[in-house]
Amino acid sequence: MTLTATSIPGYKAGTWTIDPTHSEVGFSIRHIMISKVKGTFDTFSATFVTGENPLDSRVTASAEVASINTNEANRDGHLRTGDFFDAATYPTIDFVSTGVRQEGDDFKVDGNLTVKGITKPVTFDFEFGGFGQDPYGNYKGGASAKAVINREDFGLSYNAALETGGVLLGDKVTITLELQAVHAGE
Repeated sequence: MTLTATSIPGYKAGTWTIDPTHSEVGFSIRHIMISKVKGTFDTFSATFVTGENPLDSRVTASAEVASINTNEANRDGHLRTGDFFDAATYPTIDFVSTGVRQEGDDFKVDGNLTVKGITKPVTFDFEFGGFGQDPYGNYKGGASAKAVINREDFGLSYNAALETGGVLLGDKVTITLELQAVHAGE
């Protein structure tokens, strides 16, 4: 299948801005070797510029580290310190796409992720949710995206040995994005 604007029902080229009230930037990490802890960044922004050819689209996004929320205030406070994100020195996590590609029926968004001042290439699996008009006349698009990173690649190496063996935190972090954006025009 060759991707074209007409092969994606409702697709429009132009600039889109994230609707934060209908979007979520989430993550999960293995905790004490038996379960996963999930969290979100509650303050974030993103701009998508979709091309006439969808594969020419690009995205820039940012999440405020201080807005981290794992539903446990002490843990959130610790995550903001130098042991983890060092929010005072590195207040945002940033993503800038470098390309969009299609693999069969799947879409990939490649880009550079910057966490704690360290930039590494990351690929998000991307799934279109669709397009439509909201009750207020805004044209919106929805999508989901997911990537798995190694936190140590970004200088997030804090850990603790457990008395029962193993470690407190896993190395792999799954980033999940539920996105809704409003079309701002060409």
